[in-house]
Amino acid sequence: MQQLSAITILLVEDDDGHARLIERNLRKVNLINPIQRVADGQEALDYLNQQGAYAGDEAAPRPQLVLLDINLPRIDGIEVLERVKSDPDLRSIPIIMLTSTDTRAEIERCYKAGASGYVAKPVNISSLGEKLRRLGLFLEIVELPAVA
Repeated sequence: MQQLSAITILLVEDDDGHARLIERNLRKVNLINPIQRVADGQEALDYLNQQGAYAGDEAAPRPQLVLLDINLPRIDGIEVLERVKSDPDLRSIPIIMLTSTDTRAEIERCYKAGASGYVAKPVNISSLGEKLRRLGLFLEIVELPAVA
């Protein structure tokens, strides 16, 4: 797999084990792009808006893709998604939602709010690993929009 034009991926995941698993499985398909991680919805918004601890391009390089867990502390993932998609400076960033549930109503809510994709995290770790490997392969072939 080739590097995706040196894009940065922002992973928003509060569970350390899930975060390690996601990154490890993306690396297994030779995705070598930088992956930045934050652990809650407020941190995600601070990172994306380059505020607080994330002020400036060096502290928070603009991601071209966000992998966003729905169930987050402080501000949940759907609210983060809604805020990002309502911001003219951020709305073009593709966001793939990650969650442990796959209810039709939640999936539809995410897409209505502007999600680019939705991946249910199965309880079975090997199934999650396989889904993440497929996501890595998908990222190899898609063209992502340029983000200012």
